[in-house]
Amino acid sequence: MSRYSTKDIEPKWQAAWDAAGTFTARRDPAKPKYYVLEMFPYPSGRIHMGHVRNYTMGDVVARYKASCGFSVLHPMGWDAFGMPAENAAMERGGHPKDWTYGNIADMRAQMKPLGLSIDWSREFATCDPEYYGQQQAMFLDFLEKGLVYRKNAVVNWDPVDMTVLANEQVENGRGWRSGALVERRELTQWFFRISDHAGELLDAIDGLDAWPDKVKTMQKNWIGRSRGLQFAFDVVDGPEGFGQVEVYTTRPDTLMGASFVGISPDHPLARQLEASNADIAAFNAECRRMGTSEEELEKAEKRGFDTGLRVTHPFDETWQLPVYIANFILMDYGTGAIFGCPAHDQRDLEFARKYELPVKSVYVPAMGEEGTFILPEDGGPAYVPPKPETVRYINGFAGGEAQTADTAIDAAIAFCEDRQIGQGVTKFRLRDWGLSRQRYWGCPIPVVHCADCGVVPEKKENLPIELPYDEGGTPIDFSVPGNPLDRHPTWRDTACPACGKPARRETDTMDTFVDSSWYFARFTAPHAQTPTDRADADYWMNVDQYIGGIEHAILHLLYSRFFARAMHICGHLPESAIEPFDALFTQGMVTHEIYQTKDAQGRPVYHFPEDVIIFNDADGVRSAFLRKTVEDAGVEPTDVFQLSMLKASISNEFHASQAPSTSSALLEVIPSAKMSKSKRNVVDPVSIIDAYGADTARWFVLSDSPPERDVEWTASGAEAAFRHLGRVHALCSRIKDMEDGAGDGDDALLREMHKTIRDVTNAIDSFGFNSAIAKLYAFTATLQKSKASKAAQTEAIRTLAQLMSPMTPHLAEEIWADLGGEGLIANAPWPKPDEAMLVEDTVTLPIQVNGKRKSEITVPKDMPKEEVEKLALADEAVVKALDGATPKKLIVVPGRIINVVI
Repeated sequence: MSRYSTKDIEPKWQAAWDAAGTFTARRDPAKPKYYVLEMFPYPSGRIHMGHVRNYTMGDVVARYKASCGFSVLHPMGWDAFGMPAENAAMERGGHPKDWTYGNIADMRAQMKPLGLSIDWSREFATCDPEYYGQQQAMFLDFLEKGLVYRKNAVVNWDPVDMTVLANEQVENGRGWRSGALVERRELTQWFFRISDHAGELLDAIDGLDAWPDKVKTMQKNWIGRSRGLQFAFDVVDGPEGFGQVEVYTTRPDTLMGASFVGISPDHPLARQLEASNADIAAFNAECRRMGTSEEELEKAEKRGFDTGLRVTHPFDETWQLPVYIANFILMDYGTGAIFGCPAHDQRDLEFARKYELPVKSVYVPAMGEEGTFILPEDGGPAYVPPKPETVRYINGFAGGEAQTADTAIDAAIAFCEDRQIGQGVTKFRLRDWGLSRQRYWGCPIPVVHCADCGVVPEKKENLPIELPYDEGGTPIDFSVPGNPLDRHPTWRDTACPACGKPARRETDTMDTFVDSSWYFARFTAPHAQTPTDRADADYWMNVDQYIGGIEHAILHLLYSRFFARAMHICGHLPESAIEPFDALFTQGMVTHEIYQTKDAQGRPVYHFPEDVIIFNDADGVRSAFLRKTVEDAGVEPTDVFQLSMLKASISNEFHASQAPSTSSALLEVIPSAKMSKSKRNVVDPVSIIDAYGADTARWFVLSDSPPERDVEWTASGAEAAFRHLGRVHALCSRIKDMEDGAGDGDDALLREMHKTIRDVTNAIDSFGFNSAIAKLYAFTATLQKSKASKAAQTEAIRTLAQLMSPMTPHLAEEIWADLGGEGLIANAPWPKPDEAMLVEDTVTLPIQVNGKRKSEITVPKDMPKEEVEKLALADEAVVKALDGATPKKLIVVPGRIINVVI
């Protein structure tokens, strides 16, 4: 066996796997199945070590399960629609399709050298017409079943890019790309009826036992079930059609502290008032330029406009409250109207003090308020106790009584229902999913607008409705703002599928969350002529292990759960698949230091790790140079003295000029953060594979920390991993070249081997990949020191190769083949521990002399205490410590320790 050459070993075994079709997923009713899936990537053009970590985790599981006798599905695809491709076309020219497929080719070429056990025959991109054509077919099925509908909705509108923006794309009231002031417009949009399933989606979360608790909590909070009171305030002399303002509140127990009624700028009443009042119109317009995320509304100054209208309190017709239009109320939450109780809501209190509205407490702390509690009406902050806390109601429905909020809320609802003031209802925070996007690079919505027939579904036989590549041979002009589909008459203008008259296609495309909400089901039969093949879906679903980032813990997972239910309703998935992901794992990030200089204006300039040289000077101070600086100075990158002199020279230049340049200054090293292209702290896996091999990259990202935590990529860590794998390779060569014959310690080595099989198996089963690797390090060290026979060592290293194969598959294949393993190690059954070899017949006892460990002895577990004492006193280290004296005490703790007191 020659030296450890990854450039020879890794391509050889990848070719062998391809030739044998090792990772082709096969539906085999005779085998149990296992479906492992990593969240598929957006084709940005380059993979980074975060991708490597994610896919390696999935690969470990896939390879392990295949060795355990499962029929494994481990596919890969591309989440390929979306604005980045269109933005690239705007900024650089070209076409989103060409940009996307070019990036896919680049990323596939970067991923394949990792040796992932992926069934590439199932690969697809969501921008493939074959894929989105079936998505269009499902849209029509959903439409038929009433799962999708069209309505007017208030949206964030970018007047420059002429598109709807998500709340997260509005920054300080401006479009994230154009910088234009965003408007809130009412547009006709398509929606999925996800809110109809809110209760079911919420209740089912408790059954997701193999999901992280953090993710389940995030899902629950997003769906947000609440019990409250729906009632109406009567409007005094209101405009026609507005005799009441409907309100939903989760805190009806605070109605006695009501100070004002607030309505959204988009509330129908506010819109009617603005038609005849220029000041209201101007205020509403300003509010509509604000961001609509909860975070932005929370940070923004709370402002209101007194409409002059008054409403009567439902408990007292003589008690009137002013009606304000308020900038912090959204139309799509509740009814778009609230009542303010300043004493018990800090936002309402700030609003009330700003507009000199009354403040009236409803409850106070149940105990200990004397001398310490300042009422909000007397200048104290709003009193908002934790919900389980007991408080004393002084203006509630049970005056003077100490109650919890839940008890008081139930009493308030009952009180109002008895008097027919309102009705207790359960509501959800979750709103229907708006899927319309005014852009080109997305899945076309398959409907046609006909002047006579209205909105008409396209016929399924006409699917897919493909995106046009050009316009009559002329490239589509993406430099013009707005949706190119609106300007494409040969694609836009069509015949009505119902009556045949001239009509127009829907030019909105689908939200990219739609594309990623069912791809897991498509992988079960990626080339079926229907969205799924039921026989394949019935066999492969559910996804047994799903792996991805915590950033997708809410919307992607929630939408996928809804889609699985909708697909079942339409016959595309079995009922057992309505929760599509049995187990979920959210991995930590790969981080790296950030290297920064400043330009002439003092702005940060970031540098890639490969362009940086790090060194420690004679005093141990760590510094960083640009590689070009070192090369230009003619300094040897490994010469610490020369680097120290260069550092001193640059420092003198800096102090003289106070204006370091980006080409020569010492770099500022910023602590590790998530790898980011904008900060350039990314490590190119291709360069790592070229330098150390794929197995080194895989081993390092798995070994350094638990997989749910972040891992910092360091060059020294990669080098250490490479050296270890080289030692394993060399160990194989040594064992292969051993002479046959008897050895010493066969039984002890094989016992350690079976313990390692047990421990590594348990670790992989529990996603403890770093723990598994720690056990493999320890067993390697044991094997290196072993004096056992060649036969025992050969068995041990072949088993070591099997246990390493999920993490380092290429090296494992090389060892397996070199030491006579049958076939491919990828197809070999997973080793099982011999239970008899796990029984411990002996125990190792440390010996302490006057509290300090001096030695240890290994004795039979059932050795009498007197015999243990004799062996301890005969130990060389103990004899030396006693120096002829008699011990004062000799304490044997059976199975644990021996203490000698002199």
